[in-house]
Amino acid sequence: MSNTKYIFVTGGVTSSLGKGIVAASLAKLLQSQDFSVTIQKFDPYINVDPGTLNPYEHGECFVTDDGAETDLDLGHYERFLNVNTSQANNVTTGRVYQSVIEKERRGEFLGKTVQVIPHITNEIKERMSLLGESNKFDIVITEIGGTVGDIESLPYIESVRQMIWDLGRENAIVIHLTLIPFLAAAGELKTKPTQHSVKTLMESGISADIIVCRTEHELSEELRQKLALFCNVKREAIIQSIDVDTIYDVPLKMLEEGLDKVVLNKLQLQPKKTLDLTRWNEFLYKFKNPKHSLKIGLVGKYVELQDSYKSILESLIHAGAINETEIQVISIHSEKLNDKNVATKLNTLDGVIVAPGFGERGIEGKITAIAYARKHQIPFFGICLGMQMAVIEYSRNTAGLSSANSIEMDENCKTPVIDLMESQKSVVNKGGTMRLGAWDCSLLENSLAHKAYGSKTISERHRHRYEFNDAFKERIFDQDFVVTGTNPETGLVEIIEYKKHPWFLGVQFHPEYKSTVSTPHPLFVSFIQASLTNKS
Repeated sequence: MSNTKYIFVTGGVTSSLGKGIVAASLAKLLQSQDFSVTIQKFDPYINVDPGTLNPYEHGECFVTDDGAETDLDLGHYERFLNVNTSQANNVTTGRVYQSVIEKERRGEFLGKTVQVIPHITNEIKERMSLLGESNKFDIVITEIGGTVGDIESLPYIESVRQMIWDLGRENAIVIHLTLIPFLAAAGELKTKPTQHSVKTLMESGISADIIVCRTEHELSEELRQKLALFCNVKREAIIQSIDVDTIYDVPLKMLEEGLDKVVLNKLQLQPKKTLDLTRWNEFLYKFKNPKHSLKIGLVGKYVELQDSYKSILESLIHAGAINETEIQVISIHSEKLNDKNVATKLNTLDGVIVAPGFGERGIEGKITAIAYARKHQIPFFGICLGMQMAVIEYSRNTAGLSSANSIEMDENCKTPVIDLMESQKSVVNKGGTMRLGAWDCSLLENSLAHKAYGSKTISERHRHRYEFNDAFKERIFDQDFVVTGTNPETGLVEIIEYKKHPWFLGVQFHPEYKSTVSTPHPLFVSFIQASLTNKS
């Protein structure tokens, strides 16, 4: 039998309070005391995964090594803990129901009527227990998406109640995250929304062990005592989560509040070693005390919503900190970029990133940005679609293929330098069918990529349906525009570079998914170094 302890994180009052950041921060504190910790996210939506969701709808889709398309919170988990997540770390209602229905079709329920209780809740509990039963982790933190009281969250809350019943309060606890709003007209913080939220949780048969209060203002001792009394928790279990400058401050704030001590006490655990956040504090010091500053342009189609490019923005923070550089990201909507305004938009930038995306909207703006960066020697980093657009730009403007395009943008394209992958041509379903997860890549010696990685073979995560069309290899690539990374099995073009340039590189994969606080991604680090050189 597993000795794993379970922590469930629920939310109340409103969404977007930061359950994922609080969960990741607690995990970091526990990990720093030598506990092996993992975090999983249960999402109440009926999509099987977020892979087919518009970024405007749900932010970016994060991809794991094993090819799972997951919620962006898994990115936070990996960035904080420097530990890979997997398919098992993100579960949706769609996946739960799909599994139960498949079992019913196979006759596994022996003719019984399939119901939410016990069949759906049993499936949820099974998935909640999966990581714990692997015996790899001392503690499993489970974040329940949505807000307590939502209809779609009810099966998850009931499953948590049953898990606590099965495991006992010393092995499973609940942390409830709520909002303490400040009413400017009254000039005071209000606890009533939190009281109602805790009451709703209690009506589902769960009493919170710890209440984390999101707030813009310091909570007074009197207010904390009131919350403890009305919400039926100990005073030390009222944890303040005040707004901070960066999410990377949250672990330190949770440490100040003693969240880890309360949790370990509730779970009847002793620290395995003295808490050590030395590397984390070094990162924060460099991040907050930069010696340099850069303006980096992020050219994309979904720039109105920051969460659309969450991993890229965080990767720039990691690479900026290690280079002791403050990164000012200038968001540029590719749909509004053209030959007339490109110089005005880009000439003050120290570097340009052209972001991933799908579909034809805003494509010409991306190509215009790449052409300007290439011709004006501005460090350029193209990611996934950004790399494909770099190929199209060079094909049109230098290789003499004026009609070059991608099949994704023009099905009848006469010069399809970017084509649908062979493995995709017979695929009808959109969900979970792209090239996904970690694939190897062999690097050309003395290339920018090789120098950055310091290795001949790397592994990076993919999420794409289109790729470079090998039929055009000899007509496009020359002594200046070269392929510096290829997949050793398929020959897929993974990395392209332009040699007559200080730093011009495009990748078919998504390096942003592997950047963490402890190990900033080498390509982002190299890009920032090149941008600093360009500025000086």
